[in-house]
Amino acid sequence: MKIIDPHLHLFALNEGNYQWLRAENPPFWSDKHLIAKNFSEHDLTLTSPLILAGFVHIEAGFDNQQPWREIAWLENTCNMPFRSIAMLDITLPKLKFLQQVDKLMRYQSVVGIRYILDDDVLAILNDKNSQDNLASLAENKLIFELQMPLANHQAVDSLLNILSVTPHLQLCINHAGWPTQDKMQQVHWLNNLKRLASFDNIFIKCSGFEITDRAYSLSWRYKIIRQCIDIFGVERVMLASNFPLCLWRASYQETWLANTQSISTGLTKTESESESEFAFNTEQLQKLCFSNAQRFYKFL
Repeated sequence: MKIIDPHLHLFALNEGNYQWLRAENPPFWSDKHLIAKNFSEHDLTLTSPLILAGFVHIEAGFDNQQPWREIAWLENTCNMPFRSIAMLDITLPKLKFLQQVDKLMRYQSVVGIRYILDDDVLAILNDKNSQDNLASLAENKLIFELQMPLANHQAVDSLLNILSVTPHLQLCINHAGWPTQDKMQQVHWLNNLKRLASFDNIFIKCSGFEITDRAYSLSWRYKIIRQCIDIFGVERVMLASNFPLCLWRASYQETWLANTQSISTGLTKTESESESEFAFNTEQLQKLCFSNAQRFYKFL
């Protein structure tokens, strides 16, 4: 089965800055040392029946002031088909933002940008520069990778205001919008997911579960994936690894086996009893693991 992994990171610690991977800087994860290493495309090993046909590299803090340096490094070192999502601050003054967009678009692999919103989501989305710059992204047919908690109702209101005047912005929700197992937060997340799904230019990627819970259950993970599919439709959902952060939970091979098989390994007996509820057929898997990413990230 062919796979395009639509969300992963590669590191060259001796060439980039990677401030977030340094032990003295946040986030203060006790197991950060497990991922603070060099990772290249040669570490993306899958064995039969899985075949990695390509990947999408998401910015990893290589050089936030000169984000094209990360793209240049990738294009000089990677041989596998890939697309790049560059880091770019959407709060920059419009002229400076467009200058950086111009530099990034000179690289063949670049199809979009990411600027992590998360805790600062309201301030960033309500910034006039951000609104103007997202409109510029739409004009240049570039993707914006959206990383923010969808349980934040006020922030989603701000996002919807932007989308109402920028309806053609290609947007991909990262890490399923940070679902949690808190029941109240889960209700907010689900409601806001439905509000965003009404825009057919928005896709969603399911990954990153290990960031908030290293020991998450596979049944909970599959429940989130099924809810995303039910709301967005199987044509706008992508499964991803979030490599190398997925290594906190499982190997690259194990992560993709969990994505491509119905719940089959690592489950308790109780969890396995509900396996049929989450099973994906071959056609669905083809879309979730390959063709949706191929289309959205312009591999065609």
